[in-house]
Amino acid sequence: MKYVRNFLFAALAFAGASTTALAQEVTLRLHQMLPPQATIPAQAIAPWVQKVEAESKGRIKIQAFPSMQLGGRPPELFDQARDGVVDIIWTVLGYTPGRFPRAEVFELPFTVGSAERGSRAFQEFVETHAMEEFGDVKLIAVHTHGPGLFHSREPINRLEDLKGMKVRGGSRVVNMMLEQLGATPVGMPVPAVGEALSKGVITATTIPWEVVPAFKVQQIVKNHTGFSGSTGLYTQTFAMVMNKASYDKLPADLKKVIDANSGIEVAAAFGRAMDQGDERGRALVEKAGNKIIALDDAETARWKEIAAKVRSAWIDEVSAKGIDGKKLAAEAERLAAKYAGE
Repeated sequence: MKYVRNFLFAALAFAGASTTALAQEVTLRLHQMLPPQATIPAQAIAPWVQKVEAESKGRIKIQAFPSMQLGGRPPELFDQARDGVVDIIWTVLGYTPGRFPRAEVFELPFTVGSAERGSRAFQEFVETHAMEEFGDVKLIAVHTHGPGLFHSREPINRLEDLKGMKVRGGSRVVNMMLEQLGATPVGMPVPAVGEALSKGVITATTIPWEVVPAFKVQQIVKNHTGFSGSTGLYTQTFAMVMNKASYDKLPADLKKVIDANSGIEVAAAFGRAMDQGDERGRALVEKAGNKIIALDDAETARWKEIAAKVRSAWIDEVSAKGIDGKKLAAEAERLAAKYAGE
């Protein structure tokens, strides 16, 4: 009888422990640089958080901290996730030059058009060719923004208008391109753009339409220059990643929730939010009565000719590091075309 009683106690204790493990609740901290009303925090991150919490039946709680509220600077976000300072981050990959040499290929001029389609292409590219660059973290998704363009105090009607102009660039590749085009590149994270334009630190900025509302760019500058064709002059690349230890210590069923909310469909959702943000941003500019300049095919071809030199320079740079830049550039173009044709 004593043996039976002890066995029952042990069984009950095991069952209780198992129930506790199954019911384990986890709170994760998500950190990013933009104000909560900006496109990605409001239209991509917030729905993702809601979906993860719902699918975990409330066992995963995610606290979102916008605008660098947990400290540090935007270029430090990736390391904050890697080092476990926070659990999840969203960041611009180009804020840490040289760290993602393979993923950087998607920033080459005239590669990406629609952000949703470009993000699908970029996610497939990273999963196939650049996962080693994310080996220190759990990759949730990467994505791009839509066609990049100029927002300037003075109109940019032709290539010569850019000469000597101080232009904000958001990554190493974009700054390379600006220099080749004759501008004076000024590197800075996007949260600094509004103030820099207002104070005259820069006379133009490279951002997609979707950034316009968050920093009221339409009130600061009155000229906006884009290009003919389906692709933009440039794009930037982004990632949402999770600390490895934070992921590894999750129970198996909660890992499945994170896994189900990672990958190409998440990349596409973030890109789709960017595309919708572009529509809202352009509408604000039109409502303000600003000048929207669309360079024709002939003028765009002049910019593409110089952009081709940026592509060649990038290939030479990464090839010197033992990376087959020519192959990666061709693969990026193939994937961008594949998803653009869907």
